[in-house]
Amino acid sequence: MEFKDVVRNRFSCKKYGEKQVEKEKLDAILEAGRLAPTAKNLQEQHIYVVQSAEALAKIDKVTPCRYGAPTVLVVAFDSENVFTYPGGKRDSGTEDATIVATHMILAAADEGVDSCWVNFLDPEQLAQELGLPENEEVLMVMDLGYAAEGAGPLPNHASRKPLAETVSYL
Repeated sequence: MEFKDVVRNRFSCKKYGEKQVEKEKLDAILEAGRLAPTAKNLQEQHIYVVQSAEALAKIDKVTPCRYGAPTVLVVAFDSENVFTYPGGKRDSGTEDATIVATHMILAAADEGVDSCWVNFLDPEQLAQELGLPENEEVLMVMDLGYAAEGAGPLPNHASRKPLAETVSYL
């Protein structure tokens, strides 16, 4: 699929069927995340693949936004292995994990797999429910699967502001 088609046609799926994502497609999605750039190449991301009924129930306990996805990726990062930017107010953890997640979302679309970025959750509660290490911070969860019949983009999906309203040349 052409990249411009991937970004134009991808939507946040909010209703999944039961079909599981094939291992080779899941591996391709995870590989796209592994290849994502990170500050100083620290690669502080950690991706948790959640597919068991027990672990999915823990996610459902923390957010109503799994939408029946058979696979959920929890995207976290090692908060003790980040680059601190000049001024000391920001570090690379959140942005690096965001780049990793974005690569995986776009790779999923390229593989014909639907996804949804979910951050309607308490990341600390999720980390506790899943028993993640204390040094890891959860950025988001990503629903993965195949859209159920009748699922599609929200009505305003294609509505975009013109570039003139979102871009300035200095």
